[in-house]
Amino acid sequence: MEDLDQTDRKILRLLRRDSRISNADLAEAVGLSTSSCWRRVRALEDQGVIRNYSVVLDDEKMDLSFQAIVHVHLTRHDPDRLSEFIRAVQTKEEVRECYATTGQSDYHLFVQCRDLNAYNRFLEEFLFRMPAVASAQTNLVLRTIKTRDDGL
Repeated sequence: MEDLDQTDRKILRLLRRDSRISNADLAEAVGLSTSSCWRRVRALEDQGVIRNYSVVLDDEKMDLSFQAIVHVHLTRHDPDRLSEFIRAVQTKEEVRECYATTGQSDYHLFVQCRDLNAYNRFLEEFLFRMPAVASAQTNLVLRTIKTRDDGL
């Protein structure tokens, strides 16, 4: 894949901010003709730089104001239990993001739900019932400072 030039990066910044921007408005903002802009966006999609387009929801209006970072420690790294854990986490709606990391915890989950009671149900009925999970530590999110990097 070719290196991204400044025009590609500007296109990506604008699409990240608003993926519904019209091609005409996008072309005008980056100083290209509409056909040239469309070809660049298509090339970025074909190269896999743009993987998909999505919608950003308002968590408060969706009644998902409870947020936590959960640091999960596994009992051991048995391949079958590990696969089961990963599959289960991928299907659980409350788990918005999951990272395998180095350090004291094996996995870090970003969990969103309605309230503390819903979170307790998530822990008791899901996470703590998984054979691979030895323990979990929760950090509550007090406020969100930044959610993604526009560093293009």
